[in-house]
Amino acid sequence: MSVTLECIAVDDEPLALGLVCAFIEKTPFLNLAGRYSSAVEALQVINSKPIDVIFLDIQMPDLTGIELARVLEKAGSKAPRIIFTTAFNQYALDGFRVDAIDYLLKPFNYEEFLRAASKAQAYVELVQKASSAGSSEPKDEYLFLKVEYQLVRIAYDDILYTEGLKDYVKVHLKSDPKPILSLTSLKALEEKLPPSKFMRVHRSFIVNLDKISAVTRNTIQIGATSIPVSDQYKEAFNQFLSKWM
Repeated sequence: MSVTLECIAVDDEPLALGLVCAFIEKTPFLNLAGRYSSAVEALQVINSKPIDVIFLDIQMPDLTGIELARVLEKAGSKAPRIIFTTAFNQYALDGFRVDAIDYLLKPFNYEEFLRAASKAQAYVELVQKASSAGSSEPKDEYLFLKVEYQLVRIAYDDILYTEGLKDYVKVHLKSDPKPILSLTSLKALEEKLPPSKFMRVHRSFIVNLDKISAVTRNTIQIGATSIPVSDQYKEAFNQFLSKWM
């Protein structure tokens, strides 16, 4: 059964706000829980009742949509999902960085709106299914990683190692020669990975400890790939090795 999403719309332009609200009310699986002309006003409401999705303008006085999204990031998985609505395409990268579900460029029509809303519904349904299955499935077997505007499920056992590349992380998999690229930081990914299975060995690398095939003084071998162990992480890695020596 499809879920109904509690939504709010935030835009300081009355006509744009009215259009988004009309689109929400037209969509059967969306429920309009509020409409606001400022991000500050919306933040007060978000903290007082459960909201699934925010249709959020970016350029607003006092607190921009991007700034609001960064505040909400601190709530982690409990934070509402965001669909940006803006007239300026230069904010697309910022939208990726704050984990937005989609990015609607004004003027957009109902078909474009519905496509973005459907992504949000699919995301919430996926998270709910994963949560309900948690009691019957082994814990710490997989994570969900944002790839473009999709939430991709990746098994821990499928990860060989991860590589940080400026604003992106490249996840190298056992099952696919082509790595997955996600717009996130290595630090953020490190916090999601279980420390019993993964270890950071370099500012740019996290390795799956079960996939290590050989170790030299300053490198780790995973398959045909040599990964450096930097001085900063060498002591922790040597402690791990000492358990098996």
